[in-house]
Amino acid sequence: MLTSQDEAHEAVERLVAGVGLRQVLDVTDPASWIGLDLAVRELAWQRPELFHSKASPSGRWVNPDPNAAEPRVTWSRTPGDAELALALCHPDGRIREAALARAEERAELLALVVIRCVDWAGPVRERARGLLAATPPSVLVAHAALILRIGIRSRGDFAQELLTEELRSGPAGHVEALLGSGDRATARLAHRVALERRLLPAARLARIAARHRDVVVQDLCAEAAVAALGEGACDGFTEVVVPLLGARQPRVRSAGVTALRRTGRYADAEPYLTDRSAVVRACARWVLRQGDIDPVPLYRALCADPADRPAAAVGLGECGAREDANLLRTLLQHPAPAVRASAVAGLRALDMVPFDDVRLLLHDPSAAVVRQATAALLPSADRLPREEVRSLLAEGRPRHQRVAAIRLLRTSGVHGQGRGAVPA
Repeated sequence: MLTSQDEAHEAVERLVAGVGLRQVLDVTDPASWIGLDLAVRELAWQRPELFHSKASPSGRWVNPDPNAAEPRVTWSRTPGDAELALALCHPDGRIREAALARAEERAELLALVVIRCVDWAGPVRERARGLLAATPPSVLVAHAALILRIGIRSRGDFAQELLTEELRSGPAGHVEALLGSGDRATARLAHRVALERRLLPAARLARIAARHRDVVVQDLCAEAAVAALGEGACDGFTEVVVPLLGARQPRVRSAGVTALRRTGRYADAEPYLTDRSAVVRACARWVLRQGDIDPVPLYRALCADPADRPAAAVGLGECGAREDANLLRTLLQHPAPAVRASAVAGLRALDMVPFDDVRLLLHDPSAAVVRQATAALLPSADRLPREEVRSLLAEGRPRHQRVAAIRLLRTSGVHGQGRGAVPA
């Protein structure tokens, strides 16, 4: 990959000197081709002597006569791949067009043909598009990442539509080849087409949703997997719902919890009442209610001993009544930091924050507790004693307490005491 302008310029200089194309850049990386195209134009303007010296490959081009009725560009001999790559990127459109006439049999340079499909010069653009349209489908699909990157440019729709149509109507193997692409846009397109063509069974969709790194692919596959279950489908629980429930991503887990209703397993949503994600907790409450199970008494029972499931406190705050504030208030002194933090979050959700009790938690040794306490106190930061807050800035205080003090002082308008970098 050409990761900087200097590297791209150096690559062009080496190509001009006659170094082979594969020795200069990673021909499998779209960014390298795009960087090369830009660097050739930059150097052609900054250092034109590179492309006109007799020692350079470009010196073998017969430059067009500007006074000729139909200027043409020819070569004194058959150009190599490196020389042709330089010509395909040259600022002079006539040289680019002439290079395209030589590029038809050079599969190695198809990436630059793709880039020329968005060329500003009409003749160059149309010639490149003709070449790309005649490209074998398997070769076209192999350049999907570059095509999609170029597709976002002005006039980039041709190559992108050509690729999309091939994936929609061509062999399923072409779609399959792109499902595991490390390029985000390519993977998204491949999964969308696979869903349109119904190429993936529900069990595989669930596995992809649970394991894929891209959130868009996760959502697409999770929704499709749940939809494929149908109402009252019990036989897909192990293959579809279990992988979704075990996913690390909250949105995928929430899809799995929602799918419990389709399988009629309402009570199985109870463990997810205390999930670390608010989205998953909300889905679990919905599923339980669909099965005529009230989640509030379950939360209250869990809060009696929340050490193993600390999120019970915030869950109770999200769906409980104002009278539950007393129960949550008792948990502010719980020995487990996760329970204390969750209790503050639950009180915030109920809009029943006990100011004095939460104020004391600004001195808590747990960063999670202090973050929750700070968020709860920000709306009433001007009520806090200034000297007490400033004391949290003292040298030797934990970083999370000093950050909390800065946030509270700034919110209350005491900017002078809140300036300065927070220590690492």
